[in-house]
Amino acid sequence: MSRTTVTPIAPIGVPGGRRNLDRAVAGRPRLWREILLIAACYGAYSIVRNMVPTRHTAALRRAGELLDLERSMHIDVELWFNQLFTRVGWLGVSANYYYATLHFAVTLGVLGWLFARHPGRYRAYRWWMFGTTVSALIGFWFYPLAPPRMMQGYVDTVLAFHTWGLYDSSPIATVSNQYAAMPSLHTAWSLWCAVALVRVARSRWVKVLAVCYPVCTVFVIMGTANHFILDAVGGVVSLTCGVVVAIAAARASATFSPSLRPPPGLPLRPAPRMPFRLPFQRRQALPQSRSSPGAMG
Repeated sequence: MSRTTVTPIAPIGVPGGRRNLDRAVAGRPRLWREILLIAACYGAYSIVRNMVPTRHTAALRRAGELLDLERSMHIDVELWFNQLFTRVGWLGVSANYYYATLHFAVTLGVLGWLFARHPGRYRAYRWWMFGTTVSALIGFWFYPLAPPRMMQGYVDTVLAFHTWGLYDSSPIATVSNQYAAMPSLHTAWSLWCAVALVRVARSRWVKVLAVCYPVCTVFVIMGTANHFILDAVGGVVSLTCGVVVAIAAARASATFSPSLRPPPGLPLRPAPRMPFRLPFQRRQALPQSRSSPGAMG
């Protein structure tokens, strides 16, 4: 009786086989590179946002047309929420600070949590967020839209309650472009956070809070008269467009990554097909190779 020994052969382009393949895919990026990348992208976002054409009359006309469309669809609920937030003082004040702070704090917090605790999922979600933001900037540029607070009958809650806010309708509000309202990036980023936490976090309470976050955000953007309900729908569209960018970035990264190049002289065979997994898809097991452990003779 004799036994044939089978020598394991590494998948093509991956030194050490499946273990190094998983390490190459799931490795944590360098922190300083990520900080520079996020800072550069945010700087570009701020520049492009503030370059959006600021034609007040045209932006107000579009807002009127959008409101007419909502009325024809019987979804013009912004005024009701705005009046509620104006009557209930604590609600309006809380909404102002919610709108001004959580938009950045929660998004950066979730991004940092993914980087520190789930590096294998981080890159896909990072590119998804970047793609969502780029698609939103395209909407800002081609469809400058006045927010409801600039229209007759709506109340700017920041001015009404004299609180600190991200934007307001006063003449000195020149920090950021006032007509970058369609799509609602607040809605898009809050949904991005919710998907990441629901798909990755283990705690049930974290998942519940994650689901509540975008719902509360939509109420807040209407109550503070910063967005129409259709702006929130536009945020969902931007989030969907971001998936395309995430797919392209992941494939480009796998193609040009130096860690996946084959070393000279290593026996190679074709690697198992690794299907691209979107951030909201479940993990799929790698296909197992089949080989006979030996032969009887």
